[in-house]
Parts: sequence; C-alpha cells; structure tokens
Amino acid sequence: MSFISSPDPAADPPILIVPGLYNSGPDHWQSHWERALPGAERVDQVDWERPALGDWTISLAEAVRSRPGAILVAHSLGCALVCHLAQVTGGRGVRGALLVAPADVNREGPAGRLLIGFSPIPRPRLPFPSLVVASRDDPYVAIDRAEAFARGWGSRFVDLGRAGHINVDSGHGAWPRGRLLLNELIRATATPTARA
Repeated sequence: MSFISSPDPAADPPILIVPGLYNSGPDHWQSHWERALPGAERVDQVDWERPALGDWTISLAEAVRSRPGAILVAHSLGCALVCHLAQVTGGRGVRGALLVAPADVNREGPAGRLLIGFSPIPRPRLPFPSLVVASRDDPYVAIDRAEAFARGWGSRFVDLGRAGHINVDSGHGAWPRGRLLLNELIRATATPTARA
C-alpha cells in the first residue's frame, strides 16, 4: 500500500532524508522511511563523524537542486543543517521540512564541540512550511529550547512527551506517528497558500 494515496502529483513530492551526526542506522525511522516511501532518497555526506558545515550544506543544496519541490525530513543535527541551507539559498527548491529532535548545537560537552561549526543555530523564520517535533527528555536539546527554535522558525510545534532523542535508542523504529505527521505536512504544503 502506498504511503500517500492521492493521485495528485503535487501531493507526492520528493522526500529527502537528512540525517544528523553519524548518519542513521538501518533500524532508525529515517532508514525505515527511506525504504518505504516511493522516491525517498538519503542526502549522503562525505564524513558523517566529523561534520563540516560547508561540505554538508553543499551536499544538501545539490540534493535539493536535483529534487526540486522536496520535503526535507531531518533529524538531530540535520535540523540545524536545514536551517543553515535556508539562510544560504532562501529555501529555493524546498517545499517544506519535518524537523525532528533538533540538536542544540550551542551546548557544552564533547558532542557540542563536534557541532561547533554549526553554531549558532540560525533562528530566522524559515521560508517554507515546517513542523518541529521534540521530546521532553531529549539529552541533546531541552524542550523549551526546541520550542523556542520552532517559534523562531515559524514552525508548528509537536511535543511528543518523554520520547528521548526520537531514535532507535528511545524505541522509535518505523515510528508510524511520525509518518502521520509527515503526511499532514505534505497535505498542508499542497495548498496554494502554503506554496505561494
């Protein structure tokens, strides 16, 4: 059964999977979706362990250029990457973004030092519709910070409660609720107002 049953091509946009640091393993919901969604494609990075903002942005920009009208499905550091891309390109070619468990790249500690090149996280309103999904016990972003990001970006905000980093470690395999949220975003961006 197809994930999106509408015959309208506008309702079936390309899906670009945008993982964060270390990529998303085979059991991660992003990998499940990549396998299940027709036309979904992962944005590949040269070095998943030592992220460089310039290199990662170029990879994402090239993927968007080759898949115009894409919905970006980002997790963790991938959310910051989407926001940096929007600043550089003005959001050209992006139809919308699902931003899940946005990593706070400004935080202290070893992981924070790895992400320093992505800091500060851009806060201006995104030039395309977006939805931020966050958790109350995510070790990589406090819920109030995630909500503040969503406000700045002009994103709809979804609080999942205590859901960890919304990854395999927190019990999110195929994550069917996330697929429903993606479907909502696709429908919302299909309206003339959202796409203008």
